[in-house]
Amino acid sequence: MYITEQEKFWANEFGTEYIERNQGEQLLASNLNFFSKALQQAGIIESCIEFGANIGMNLKALQLLYPSIRMKAIEINGNAANILGDFIGKDNVYNGSIFEHTVESKVQLSLIKGVLIHINPNMLQKVYEQLYNCSEKFILIAEYYNPTPVALNYRGHEDRLFKRDFAGEFLDKYKDTELIDYGFSYRRDPAFPQDDITWFLIKKK
Repeated sequence: MYITEQEKFWANEFGTEYIERNQGEQLLASNLNFFSKALQQAGIIESCIEFGANIGMNLKALQLLYPSIRMKAIEINGNAANILGDFIGKDNVYNGSIFEHTVESKVQLSLIKGVLIHINPNMLQKVYEQLYNCSEKFILIAEYYNPTPVALNYRGHEDRLFKRDFAGEFLDKYKDTELIDYGFSYRRDPAFPQDDITWFLIKKK
């Protein structure tokens, strides 16, 4: 059913357990702060798609920032996709692998946050292609950063967490894109902690 072991990992029990660890009012507040900074140079966002949206904590923050935004999402875990569907509408949720998703219509913003780090490195080019093809104008990549590729242990599991320069690879792949803003969010921020995420806002020329 799935091409990679990483997909199976998130589609099954571990992905369901992730739901409980990643929700709540503090996370929503941190996400509001995060997106208000990361999208400052983008103006009003009218439509978006999130790759690996889980139950929609990022999308909830975006809806508060942009009340009229139209939202779509891709989510591999069935339990998370059901919760997400109750929020943005089941017709707006693709429950399946990013690799299998078909681009039917473009949106203003393609968003991926804390997901590329869990993708099999051999499949990254496919995800970059999806991010690019879904976007009319902006791509926001928010992930752990490392100048060179490295694999780390993730909660006792091997080959489930990878760090590299995802945005740099994306920019090199698509010459008609440009970096317009970037920044870092620290897990020890006293008010709005994030998970040591480096973000890159990219625009199609």
